[in-house]
Amino acid sequence: MSGVRFAFGEGHAATLETVALDTLMVRLFAHIDEANVGWLLALSDRLRASFGSALVDIVPSYTTVMVHYDIGVLAPDEARRRVLNACDGLKPASAANGREHSVPVWYDPSVGSDLHRLAGISGLPVEEVVQRHCAKAYRVFALGFTPGFAFMGLVEPALAAPRLTTPRQRIATGSVGIGERQTAIYPSASPGGWNILGRTPVVLFAEGESLFKPGDSVRFEAISRERFVALGGDTTPLGE
Repeated sequence: MSGVRFAFGEGHAATLETVALDTLMVRLFAHIDEANVGWLLALSDRLRASFGSALVDIVPSYTTVMVHYDIGVLAPDEARRRVLNACDGLKPASAANGREHSVPVWYDPSVGSDLHRLAGISGLPVEEVVQRHCAKAYRVFALGFTPGFAFMGLVEPALAAPRLTTPRQRIATGSVGIGERQTAIYPSASPGGWNILGRTPVVLFAEGESLFKPGDSVRFEAISRERFVALGGDTTPLGE
């Protein structure tokens, strides 16, 4: 992987890397931060406009933007030039551009296998773990792992917990969890190693579209079992 260093914005340093013959990656930041999102979204918008019909896919993440282009339409040198031009004079997009989502969650040990364990790790009562998890809006940094799976953050340090050493073979659809200082919802049943706190009835991926997009904000709302069932939630517990 080759890299070219360059400046963007007001004194920020970035790297343009070649990850495949038809794929480039712009590494804008070295660390995850909510303040990164506006820059990454602004660059994504510029790259879409610059590459036009030659663009195959663009993937913003925590600190990077990956560009996959049609090499039959655009030569690699021209693709790199367009990326560097897009970074010139870049300014962060407003956080207000993203959609706001309220996600109801039933926090309960029967569907939140790690709720009590996380309370023990944090030294907080279960009720306060739930309250703190619901206390702020989380920014969607990136989509990945499975269709509709949104990596969000950052949870406060008191709630941070490492992922399980041995992932579970099956996590239920709608499971809400924490991994390090990130939080996420499993859009479909799958293996997983996040610490599970509860479950939501909200459908996250349908007809090829993800409910959440990078730059959106998500706030969790604790609801009762009765409300969860009324919204179509599945109360079936999953074993370890």
